[in-house]
Amino acid sequence: MPRRAFLSQACQRWLPLLAVLTAIGCIPFRDPQTVSPPARHSVRFDQLLVQSDFRLPPDHPLFNDLNQLQHHVIETLKVPRPKDTVVVYLFEDEQTYQRYITAAFPNLPKRRAYFVGTEFELGVYGFWSDKVREDLRHEFTHGILHSALGDVPLWLDEGLAEFFEIVDSSGKGINPRYVEQLTSAVDHGWKPSMKRLEGIREFSHLQRMDYAEAWAWVHFMLSDSVDSKRVLTEYLADLRDDPSPTPISKRLREIHPDLDGRLMRHLQTLRSQRRDRN
Repeated sequence: MPRRAFLSQACQRWLPLLAVLTAIGCIPFRDPQTVSPPARHSVRFDQLLVQSDFRLPPDHPLFNDLNQLQHHVIETLKVPRPKDTVVVYLFEDEQTYQRYITAAFPNLPKRRAYFVGTEFELGVYGFWSDKVREDLRHEFTHGILHSALGDVPLWLDEGLAEFFEIVDSSGKGINPRYVEQLTSAVDHGWKPSMKRLEGIREFSHLQRMDYAEAWAWVHFMLSDSVDSKRVLTEYLADLRDDPSPTPISKRLREIHPDLDGRLMRHLQTLRSQRRDRN
């Protein structure tokens, strides 16, 4: 399908926060004379272009990891190869990064990394730190999804990014912190609801618990059963042609009538497995 003109989900989340918007979408004002992203060094792998203001060897593990992540996302989710290059702008330190973000994208909340998607560019911005790998994996996943599919529902976009940011040689994407957080909440009466997550349209309405639950639903769909995974991959395939396909919650409930209970049991199993290993 030809590339649709769109405001990426990331841009849609930030609309209330940005000071200036142009007619074509989420493009805050920036003065090219005073701010510019890193461009001194560059390395390309397929649809990934990394530009940095400090030199890293082309065979650096970070580049290899991101390149492998791209293939892992495509293979796992059965999405097409990204149509457009995702540009990762990597700053040498946090101070330089924050100075650029403040000038280029006024009023954004302070974060270690961002994905900014427009009809002109899919850009990831981050800086070198001990968290750079997971930061870039998370934001690069957003870029891959938007390049391959266009818009992705907010909760699913974040759930997939949370899943694929996990640095795990097994590829199982288990987040121990989320497992403990969610199972503890279940112990105190909390119940998951994918339908509730599907109703969240604004980034500012997402709570930390929503990220954890979004991750849990993605992990459930990818590991619970062949049927559950097929629901996810078919939904993503439908998104390529229809911006409002039948919700995943409705599709899943057709094969799992006790859907919320099934997720809670999935989480309890993950907690038991983790405690047995420890």
